[in-house]
This record gives sequence, structure tokens and C-alpha cells, in this order.
Amino acid sequence: MKRRRVKITGLGFVTPAGIGKEEFWRGILEPVSRVTAKKNYPEEAGPFVAAEVKGFKLEDYVRDVSSKRMPRHTQFAVAAAALALADAGLTLTSLRGQLPLVMIGASLMDFGSINKGVDIIVRKGVVNGLPSSVFSASVSSIGGTIGELIGGTTRTLALQSACCAGLDAIGHAYDMVANGEAEIALCGGTEAPLYFHPMLELKMAGLAPGNPVNPERQCRPFDLWRTTGVIGEGACVLLLEPEDSPRPGYACIEGYSFASDPLDDPGAGLYDAMKLAVANAGVSISQIDCINAWGPGHKIVDQAEAKALRRLFGEGLMDIPVVSLKGAIGNPLGAGGAIQVGCAALCMERSAIPPTVNWQYPDPACPLNLSAQARYITHRTTLVDAHGLSGTNTCLVLTR
Repeated sequence: MKRRRVKITGLGFVTPAGIGKEEFWRGILEPVSRVTAKKNYPEEAGPFVAAEVKGFKLEDYVRDVSSKRMPRHTQFAVAAAALALADAGLTLTSLRGQLPLVMIGASLMDFGSINKGVDIIVRKGVVNGLPSSVFSASVSSIGGTIGELIGGTTRTLALQSACCAGLDAIGHAYDMVANGEAEIALCGGTEAPLYFHPMLELKMAGLAPGNPVNPERQCRPFDLWRTTGVIGEGACVLLLEPEDSPRPGYACIEGYSFASDPLDDPGAGLYDAMKLAVANAGVSISQIDCINAWGPGHKIVDQAEAKALRRLFGEGLMDIPVVSLKGAIGNPLGAGGAIQVGCAALCMERSAIPPTVNWQYPDPACPLNLSAQARYITHRTTLVDAHGLSGTNTCLVLTR
């Protein structure tokens, strides 16, 4: 069967820069970091900083749904799904009977319910455990909850490929729509890791800063003086349909691929994923005119990504505008790649590229065409990539 072109017809954002398409767009164009100090952890653990979604209430975005006992990452995904459908003129229940595909990725289980259950057992004894956490904490429960709100039969699948999970969910959903296995798909990523665990362990592993001074300056993608990334939270869900759908599209997904790093060559898998995605898209390297990069602000990861990009694009890399969103919204792990795709689709529609917040001092090891201010540039083909610390790598190519 001939593969169909697949377009993005709805966008739903829940991010520290804004909730909903227009609020996110206004926020992400500002050269402002949403990273702040987190002060609700035990003092003996030292300082923490993070990028938090402020003022979020699920009931503000989805009617007749209670957030009580629903994990935060699931709440984000439900709201983002409802926003994506509303953007396309649909509702969750309007998909009932259409056998929709629901594919959501996340890097971590719900540590909120896990932490709560452990705390209760420590304080009150084992008979007070929370058996519900066995079900609600799993990544599979996220898409399952969306499916329940749609009603009827859905095709639901969870992905957990580290920080690539959201981008992989979009890529796999794209393949299924392109192959004629689905007519409509809700896909993307969500993450809510801002609990004492795993934040303590992430800081101990050197993946989150312990410096409380100027938290808004802590995440510095590709900057010479970057140290490590800053953890964030959020979600982005896309609505995918075949090109002949009556609803207008923001962009088409043309190619997708993934690859893992060999143990002795970190970042090599990223090059392979990008090369394969571009080939699958049927475009030439010279047609890529924007790169929405992973760029978490980590000393080693940023350099490995820049090296892979340089290997792929050669001398032409400096002619291609590059952006990382992490300085603005932190690294929301499995939701990060999905937010990048949603942002890239908006960028192509509106001929603009957000700033790489906190990029100030160019690093010779990361020779990229970056800007700390928004750029208003027409572009038609964007490469989006993501990297997970377990060695996972994913790439998607969009065209306008």
C-alpha cells in the first residue's frame, strides 16, 4: 500500500512557558527562563531549581473530569489532548466510534503516588499502603485514561524510551497513520518529575544543578559556561491525520527514525537517527532550513549533539538556524521532544524561531547558528531531534 502523507491538525501545550497554543507561543518567543528555585523539599538535601508549570488545574481545560487521585503527568496529558482536539474543532468524546490511536510517551512513572505511598507506610505501617498506585503510577495508565475519557474502543499504546519517549510516540503514530493503520491519532509526551524523588537522585547524578544562585541562568544550552541541565515538567499532544483530512494542517511529518549509541561512542546513534530520518523523509540535507535541537544545557550532551549535527551537515551547518527550548522551559524529559515538534510546527506556520534562552558565550565545541533573541525567518523543512541518557536517540523531519 502506498504511504500517505500525514499532517498535524491540532496542537495542545502544557508548559512552563504557557498552557494552550497561543499562550505557549507568546511565552516561548520571550527571551525569558521559567526556571525558579524549588523550596518544598527537605532542607538537608540542599537547594533545587526546576521549571514548573504554574497555576495548572485540569478542571480549567477539561469539563466533568476530576483531578483527584489522577497523577500529575496524566493530568497534563489529558489537558494537552483536550487542547489539541479543541484546536482542531473536536472534543475527546467526538472521537468515540472512530477507533482512534492514542500513543503517549513518558520517561518516568508517577513518583508522586510512589512517594506518597512510601511515606504513608513509613509513618503508619504496611497495612496503610496504596494499592491504587500500582495502576495509576504506570506510564500505560496515561494513554489509558485518555482512552477512557474518549469512550468506546481505542487503540492505546505507551512508550517509555527515556527522554525520547514523546518524540518516539509521535514517530510511531505517524508511521501507523501513513501506513493506513489509523485514521486519526492523539500522540505526544508528558512528564511530571518535580518530586523529591527523583529530583534528589537526578541532582546526585549530576543531571540537575545544586546552585541556588540565579536559578533562571542555570540552564544554558550550547553556551560555553553551561554545566548541566535543569529538570522541567509539561506535556504536548498532537492530533495527526492523513493529508486528505478536511481539517487544515500546521505541517506534515515526512520522516522518522531512531538509533541507540554504541557504548564506546556517545552521540553516534544520534547521527544515525538523523541520517535515517532525513532519508526516510525523501529530502536532501540541503533542504533542511531549521533545526529544533535537544540541547539540554549539559556540558557533554550538548557537545555530542553538536558533533553529530556537524557530521551530518558539514560546513553548511552554520547556515541553518538552530534553537533549543531548554533554557526557557527546562528539560521535561519524555515530554521534551513532543514540545519541540509542536513548537516547530507553529514556527513554520508563523515564520518565526524562538530564542535559545541563556545562550550568551559561543562554545567553539558547539559551532551552531544560535540566537538569544527570536528570529523571524521563513522556513519550510525542520529537523527535530532528541537524546536520552540511556543512549536512545530519535529524529523527526517536518515540512510546511
